[in-house]
Amino acid sequence: MTVVVGVDGAARSLTAIQLAAREAGYRDAPLIAVMAYSGERALGAPTARPVASLRTDDDRIAAESLLHDAVRDALGAQADGVELRTVQGVAGRKLVETTTQADADLVVLGCRGGASMLPGTVSQYVLRRAPCPVLMVPEGGGHQR
Repeated sequence: MTVVVGVDGAARSLTAIQLAAREAGYRDAPLIAVMAYSGERALGAPTARPVASLRTDDDRIAAESLLHDAVRDALGAQADGVELRTVQGVAGRKLVETTTQADADLVVLGCRGGASMLPGTVSQYVLRRAPCPVLMVPEGGGHQR
């Protein structure tokens, strides 16, 4: 049993992380927090290393930091028990791949608030292709710790 939560750095991710941690606790299951990054940013790197390699390294480091900070902000001291994974690629695909590889029982995603509550592109992809139930959490939809 595993619970996976998708993190994108938006405020809605904090709510999703909190709810995912609660669900993992109910199931006595590990929690994996996942953040995807593209590795395709603007130009401007020294010639000693390939530009693509530098951009990818910078993006990975930024994603790792953002993921660590988001989980720490959402869970405080409980963050130490969360497995953090940053993956290069398209967010929806990488979430589904991680969920499949982890044999997850649940994937949790933050979604936009508002009257329509229509899922975004990543959420739609995961909803259609995830091998397990998907819990979509509106921003502010969880309880604070």
